[in-house]
Amino acid sequence: MSAVEHRYDLRSRQERYAGPIFAVVSDEVAMPGGGTAGRDWVRHVGAVAVVALDDADRVVLIRQYRHPVGRHLWELPAGLVDVAGEDLPSAALRELAEEADLAARTVDTLVDVFSSPGFTNELVRVFLARDLTDVPVDRRHQRRDEEADLQVVRVDLDEAVSKVLAGEITNASCVAGLLAAARARDTGWSALRSADAPLPGRATS
Repeated sequence: MSAVEHRYDLRSRQERYAGPIFAVVSDEVAMPGGGTAGRDWVRHVGAVAVVALDDADRVVLIRQYRHPVGRHLWELPAGLVDVAGEDLPSAALRELAEEADLAARTVDTLVDVFSSPGFTNELVRVFLARDLTDVPVDRRHQRRDEEADLQVVRVDLDEAVSKVLAGEITNASCVAGLLAAARARDTGWSALRSADAPLPGRATS
């Protein structure tokens, strides 16, 4: 597929807020027809999530409180790409250990998700982790704040997909990861990418 695409050149930018996780910026962007338009958006550090699948075809889900929506959500083990020098597979394994007390011997790239491209450049890489083992008790992460309230369960993958379609699982990376994992399993894992596969570009930075 090919198409002639307008070039949305950046004319000006103003940073409204900057924090350790995200910044809010206001851009003036060239539009088709010669005019410009303002676009406010959130620049994000990025994140990883993990579909951890055990030998019984069960996926690890966590239930965590999310303040912006004011409720608990079913999610995948996940977290920010905010440790200097840490590659994405290592970040994913760190989050799996911290949130689910699990390690994995096999890690592949499952799917990449722009979480909400209408207002943020946040990119979530979702990994598939298999050959799971427990993290020794004396090496487990001490969970704090919302993480202290985490509920960790294992759910049959097909049942988890049914919960997505029933509207019971709504977290974007969890929805994408579960559907992608079910499809990948049903095709014999033939479409999986390596854990260090290149990320899709984020043109706005």
